[in-house]
Amino acid sequence: MFSTPFVLTFSLLLSVPILFLLAPHFLLPPRPLRQVLISPSDELDDLALFDRASGSSLSFSHLSTGSNPKLKIAFLFLTNSDLHFAPLWERFFKGNSNLYNIYVHADPAVNVTRPKGVFKDRFIPAKRTYRASPTLISATRRLLATAILDDPANTFFAVVSQYCIPLHSFRYVYHSLFTSSSFDLSRTESDPDLSRLGVRAKYKSFIEILSKSRSLWKRYMARGRFSLMPEVPFEQFRVGSQFFVLARRHAMVVVKDRTLWRKFRSPCYREDECYPEEHYFPTLLSMSDPNGCTHYTLTRVNWTGTVNGHPYTYRPTEVSSELIYQLRVSNYSESYLFARKFSPDCLRPLMGLADTVIFRD
Repeated sequence: MFSTPFVLTFSLLLSVPILFLLAPHFLLPPRPLRQVLISPSDELDDLALFDRASGSSLSFSHLSTGSNPKLKIAFLFLTNSDLHFAPLWERFFKGNSNLYNIYVHADPAVNVTRPKGVFKDRFIPAKRTYRASPTLISATRRLLATAILDDPANTFFAVVSQYCIPLHSFRYVYHSLFTSSSFDLSRTESDPDLSRLGVRAKYKSFIEILSKSRSLWKRYMARGRFSLMPEVPFEQFRVGSQFFVLARRHAMVVVKDRTLWRKFRSPCYREDECYPEEHYFPTLLSMSDPNGCTHYTLTRVNWTGTVNGHPYTYRPTEVSSELIYQLRVSNYSESYLFARKFSPDCLRPLMGLADTVIFRD
C-alpha cells in the first residue's frame, strides 16, 4: 500500500500538466469568432467625416437636388449588390425632385451597376461591408454624415436596402412623416410634439427599440460578459431593426457618438448572436432620447421561416395586390411605408402593380 503523503505528492505532480492544459479555458477570455476589424485608416477617415458633419454649417453642397430649401427626406441606400428595384424607386420619386435626396453606399468589393436617372451621381465614397459586423454600423453612419453635410434641408433620414420596396406613393410617405397628426398611432392629444394646428412641431424618429427580446441576454453577451460595461449595462441594452427613419437631431446624435461606438465595434465571441447593426442604433438612441423615438420601424419584414438570420424572401409568384395591402397593415402606425425582402426577379410583377396599387393611395 502507498502511504498517504506519497499519494498526495503523486496527485499534485499529476495535476500540474492538467492545469497547464486547462488553464487557458478558465483564465483567458475566449477567442473572438469574427475578425472583421475596421482598419485605423478607415477609422480616421470616418472620424474626419463625422467631425465635419457634427459641426456642419447650414450651406448647400453640389449634391443637393434643387435650390429650394423645403424640408426633405434623405433616402440612404445600403447595398452590396445591384439596386434591383431602381426602376420602381424611379417611379416612386418622379415629380418630387425638390423634396428628397438620395445617397447610396455600395460595397466597393462588388461590381455594382450604377443606375442612371435619379440614382445618377448619388453614390458616396464607400468602404467594405460584412454581414453581422461593425462595418454595417460604419456604413450607415457614413451615409448619415454625408446627408447631413450635403443638405441642411434633409430632415428625415430613411435607411433602406437593395431588397426594400416602397408600399405607398412618395406624397403619402412625405405627408405621413411631416404633416399627418394621425399617422403615428402611439401619439396622444396631449403629446407636446403636436402643435395647436395638429401638425408636428418636433419630429420623432421611427426606429425599432426592443427591451424584451428572448435573445437579449445572449446578444448582450456576444462580445464577452463585461465588454459593454460600464457604458452600457444590460438594463439599457436594446435591439431592433437596422432599417429606420431618423429625425435630423437623432442623425446628429449618431454621427457625434464616440463612446458607444468604441464598445460596439469590438469583435464578437458568439457568432450566432452577433448583429452589431441591430444593437448599436437602438441602444444609442434609447439611452440618449427614448421619448423622441417611436420604438417601432416603418419597414415591414416577414420573419416567418427565417434562415441564418435572414428574413423571408418574397418570390414573383407571391407578388399581388393582396400582398401589398397585407404588408401595409401595422399595429403602430396607419401603415408601413416600406417592405423587404423581395428577390430581384420580383421587379416585373411589382412594376405591373406600381400605378394601380402601390402608388395609388
